Amino acid sequence: MRLLVDGHVLLSWLRGSGGLSPDAVAAIRSRTNDVFVSVATLWELAIKHSLGKLKVDVDLREHVREQRFEELPITADHAAAVRDLPPHHRDPFDRMLVAQARCEGLTLVTHDRAMTAYDVPIVIA
Repeated sequence: MRLLVDGHVLLSWLRGSGGLSPDAVAAIRSRTNDVFVSVATLWELAIKHSLGKLKVDVDLREHVREQRFEELPITADHAAAVRDLPPHHRDPFDRMLVAQARCEGLTLVTHDRAMTAYDVPIVIA
């Protein structure tokens, strides 16, 4: 399985996976799965950190590499796919994750049950 973790999942994993469902932990831990972190997620967390809404004491890019996660860049195809999404969710970062999951054939790992309205596979974290 190819997974795309959202920001909440990434931060929970960073803190020791305590806030994640057993299904999410098993999927992320499995060596047979590829785990991706979108540049959109890193961007969103950097914005929240710079605004004082989130405190992150580590370099998230380094953490992503140490955890064997792969960075997923944003492409023009991803940006175009956002345009075609129904308006189930208003958060632009979450909409990008859905578009990336659709374009790349990824399963989205998220706490956000609103994401289940989209036609992408989901693991609820």
